[in-house]
Amino acid sequence: MASSQLSVFGGSHSVLGIMDMAKKPETGIPEMYIRPQEPPISSHETTPSLTIPVFDLKTLLCGNARDTELDKLFTACKDWGFFQVVNHGVSSQLLGKLKLEIDNFFKLPIEQKKKYKIRPGDVQGYGTVIRCKDQKLDWGDRFYMVINPVERRKPYLFPQLPPSLRDTLETYIMELRKLGMTLLGLLGKAIGMDMKEVDKFFGNGMQSLRMSYYPPCPKPELVVGLTPHSDATGITILHQVNGVEGLEIKKDGVWIPVTFLQDAFVVNVGDIMEILSNGAYTSIEHRAAVNKEKERISIAMFFNPKFEAEIGPVKSLLSSENPPLFKSMLMEDYFKDFFSRNLNGKSHLDKMRIQS
Repeated sequence: MASSQLSVFGGSHSVLGIMDMAKKPETGIPEMYIRPQEPPISSHETTPSLTIPVFDLKTLLCGNARDTELDKLFTACKDWGFFQVVNHGVSSQLLGKLKLEIDNFFKLPIEQKKKYKIRPGDVQGYGTVIRCKDQKLDWGDRFYMVINPVERRKPYLFPQLPPSLRDTLETYIMELRKLGMTLLGLLGKAIGMDMKEVDKFFGNGMQSLRMSYYPPCPKPELVVGLTPHSDATGITILHQVNGVEGLEIKKDGVWIPVTFLQDAFVVNVGDIMEILSNGAYTSIEHRAAVNKEKERISIAMFFNPKFEAEIGPVKSLLSSENPPLFKSMLMEDYFKDFFSRNLNGKSHLDKMRIQS
C-alpha cells in the first residue's frame, strides 16, 4: 500500500497526500485510486420529478400551511431521504468566512497538516483509514472529528486548529446545532414522535463533522471522491463550501446529480433515523463525484443520539400492525461497529434488520 507519492502514517493505518499528487497529472492515476463507477444520468435528463425537494424553514416553523408542509417533509424523507433547506438562519457572511478558512486549511503545507494525522487504531483526524492491503482509495482529502460532547474532542485536533478556523468553526457549529435540533424536532413531529423523545435521543448527542477537499482529476470517470454509502447518523447537514457540485444520490436504481441552491443546506436522513422511525424514513445511498477542472470543498455535520442511548425503533411508534423492523443497540457500539469496516452501500443498516 505504500507509495512514494503518498505520505503513509502508522504503517498501513492511514494515508494523506492526494492533493499534492493531484498537482502532477503527468504521473497518471495510481492503481489504488482507479475505481470506475456507474455513471449518473446526464444533466439534460433531469426533470422536476428527479430534483430533491426544497423546504423553507420559516414556512415549516410558522407558516399557515405548516401541517401541509410537515406532510411534504414526511414524504420527502420517505421517498427521497434528502432535501434542501433555505431561509435556515445561518448568515451568508458566516458561510463566506467559513469558505475562506477551510480553503486556507487545505492549502497548508503537508508538513503542517501531519500533526492532525489519523493515529493508529482511530478514525478521527486528517487522512484516509486503510483497513486492508488492496483497499481502493477515494480521490479526496478529508478531516473528520467528533465535536460533541465537548469532553470527547481529541486534544490534538480541534483545539490545535489554526485560531481563525477554530473560531469560525465554533460559530458555525453553534448555528448548525440549533438548526439540526430544529430539523430533528420537525422530522420527529412528522412521524408522531414527542419532542421529549427527540430530546431524549439527540439533546447533547454525539455530533461530528467532516471537511472534504476533492482535487481535480484528469479522468474523473475512473475515480470516486467518496465511496457510495448511507450515513450512520440521525441526520446529516451538508454545505457545499465553494459551490462546485459533486453530490450524487441513488434513487430507484439511478444515480442523480444534486443541483444546490445558493447558500442552501442539503439535509439527509441517516441509518439511525431510519431505525428510530421503524422504516418510515429512508436513508439513501449517495456518493461524491470529482471534477476534471475544478476543486470541490464541502463540510458535513453529523447529528447522532447520545453515546449511551439505546437505538432501536421508537416504542411509541410500534404496534401490532407496526412491529419492530430493526434490532436495538447502544449508540456507542453502533458507532464503533460502523467505523470498523469499509463503506459499502447500506450494508451496515442491513445488519440491524430483523429477519422475518
